[in-house]
Amino acid sequence: MTASTWILSSDRLFSPEPSQRAVARRLFDLVEHLPIVSPHGHVDPRLFSDPHARFGSPADLLIIPDHYVFRMLYSQGVPLEDLGVPRRDGEVVERDHRRIWQRFADHFHLFRGTPSGLWLAHELTSVFNVTQPLTSRTAQVIYDQVADCLARPEFSPRALFDRFHIEVLCTTDAASDPLTHHQAIRASGWKADIRPTFRPDAVANVLAPDWTAHIDALAAAAGMDIGDTASLLEALRRRREFFRSLGATATDHGVAEPYTERLSPAEADAIFRRARRGQADAADARRFAGHLLIEMARMSLDDGLVMQIHAGVFRNHNPRVFETFGPDKGADIPLPCDFVRGLKPLLDLYGNERGLRIILFTMDETSYARELAPLAGHYPCLKLGPPWWFHDSFNGMRRYFDQVMETAGIWNTAGFNDDTRAFPSIPARHDVWRRACCDWLAGLVVRGLIDEYEAASLAIEMAVGLARRAYNLPSPQTGA
Repeated sequence: MTASTWILSSDRLFSPEPSQRAVARRLFDLVEHLPIVSPHGHVDPRLFSDPHARFGSPADLLIIPDHYVFRMLYSQGVPLEDLGVPRRDGEVVERDHRRIWQRFADHFHLFRGTPSGLWLAHELTSVFNVTQPLTSRTAQVIYDQVADCLARPEFSPRALFDRFHIEVLCTTDAASDPLTHHQAIRASGWKADIRPTFRPDAVANVLAPDWTAHIDALAAAAGMDIGDTASLLEALRRRREFFRSLGATATDHGVAEPYTERLSPAEADAIFRRARRGQADAADARRFAGHLLIEMARMSLDDGLVMQIHAGVFRNHNPRVFETFGPDKGADIPLPCDFVRGLKPLLDLYGNERGLRIILFTMDETSYARELAPLAGHYPCLKLGPPWWFHDSFNGMRRYFDQVMETAGIWNTAGFNDDTRAFPSIPARHDVWRRACCDWLAGLVVRGLIDEYEAASLAIEMAVGLARRAYNLPSPQTGA
């Protein structure tokens, strides 16, 4: 049996039970067209700095930069070179984007039942008006249709930003980034709200092979020398202030483990000096990174930037892929976490501060009910971020709701962020979240735990309100 028309069900992700589905439909009607609040993600701001920028080819847009897509094909034996993924050594990879697209279409069945499959279907049908299922047979016709769209002004990044009804979009930027593209966006007079996010990871890991180069880049950006931990912290403070001047409301910290440790100035300086000489070891790296997390929390208490901690990832697990293609190529694997012990030094110092906000993310779902929900349900400074990365899916969201909400409460969560590099997937990701929320809330209604009026209020909060408040983003109604 072959489908002739590609139509997504209007009831997708809703319960098949009639009474719950009916409530879910009514709730979704309230939130479907609310603006998109995107407080954390990895969209490149250069897309928006030039009013005439375009996305390139369909392969440039949907395949080559998206590790969600090419990791699946790689797992089935498709070489990354055949998908146009650039090599570090500059060796030639596939440059014929039609061939790349054909390989993608030949393997599109691999995405059935996955979040990526749902996002891609939503993008192709809703953004580009594709009506035929993507198959080997239809690949080139659909390529032409998408390419024709991308060549038109109404499909430029800025035009789609407005079409997607994005209220605010936050990027993620290195601490030394000059934020040239953010400045260009502001100078252009375009009224879109696009904000940077301060990410100091490159200077936090003293074992990174390019750590010294990143320290030097930070020093240059801050306009000062960095010779010890005190000057490093002063440089980070200056850069945070620069980010805030361009609208930043948050920092982001990607760590393998949520470990914190308070070091004396002498201990921190000793590790810093060893790292400068290339003599730091794994214990030094762990302690120094843990110390910097505490210092970042202290700075957030001073300057008001919301602190995000993304923990529980073994990054670049496949050395052959890392050596050939570089980081962020789909080989990052979840790790178990110990939030209770790991965060205790930080929480002992700042956990009771109402003026501090720390949003916790994890790839370790086993910590939801055991650690994260009880922690966020007690400490005033903590909130829980939404399901992240591999768990940014309908089932991942349901597990999150079931394990977190009863203990932490909805108001100790931070709503949704799409955490994407693939700009056209933003509406699709928010659509999945809103549908999952409405279906879950409808389940509470039909079980008599809340009434439908309460569910309606919560659906709106989970769609936009919680994220605005968690990240200190202005509401368009109040401006504050």
